[in-house]
Amino acid sequence: MKQTASSHNYHHGDLYQSLLLTATEMIAEGGTEGLSMRKLADRVGVSRTAPYHHFKDKNALLCAIAEQGFQRVEALLQEVQAREPSEPLATIFTQYVHTYIELAYKYREQYDLMFGRDIWRNGTPTESLLNRSKQHFKSWLNWIEYLCEQKVIQSGDSVLRTAQVHWATLHGLCRLLNDGIYTEQSQLNEMANTAVDMMLKRHKTD
Repeated sequence: MKQTASSHNYHHGDLYQSLLLTATEMIAEGGTEGLSMRKLADRVGVSRTAPYHHFKDKNALLCAIAEQGFQRVEALLQEVQAREPSEPLATIFTQYVHTYIELAYKYREQYDLMFGRDIWRNGTPTESLLNRSKQHFKSWLNWIEYLCEQKVIQSGDSVLRTAQVHWATLHGLCRLLNDGIYTEQSQLNEMANTAVDMMLKRHKTD
């Protein structure tokens, strides 16, 4: 007999992850408007009250999806930092920018939740999401500070302001791609390279 979704016996952690993964897939297919707690329960194959044991409401679910996105970009930052000193810092930073943009596009609906109005203006970020997002920016700030100390990053202002502007530039490139303003990947690659050149402390002989 074929096992149906509703016949699965989930452990507590398994169901949480299954709900989160399925909800992420659903917003990728139809945006946040196509996601509801009822539809999520039906798709996972559990009772319609089951999701509420893990998420207070849809806002809490969206915050959890956004938090997972921050975990992903935090992992990327840690990964590229671990590549030093085997590669030049300028090369590591350049590849980080390109990979970040690729991830933002691959998981664009999730990226919208990480930085969009669904949570930050129209919803209410959970304490967990606030802490996760602040921690990621702190990690980014620490890296930019290190790159400035190593004379890799241009810094004509405070480290905080430099980190904020470079972060905003990176986010802006992601938005241009995700919103369909620039559809040619080659154009985005060239723009990303130009942005990196502006950020890095290039010598005229480079």
